[in-house]
Amino acid sequence: MGFLGSRDEPAEERTVESRKKLRASLDAQIEAFLKNGGEIEEVQSNITADPPKKPSGEYGNRPI
Repeated sequence: MGFLGSRDEPAEERTVESRKKLRASLDAQIEAFLKNGGEIEEVQSNITADPPKKPSGEYGNRPI
């Protein structure tokens, strides 16, 4: 299976067994990642990808 998301598998085909296979596949990938020197880092829940941006000073700069 190329993509493990639910969009790749129609709802009618999702079963407990298919989810177990996906979970086993994911566990195997994680195991291989860790064996090859990979490291899993826990990220705090309050961390975002985009830091807050400074407000732009363009408010009211258009002529009347």
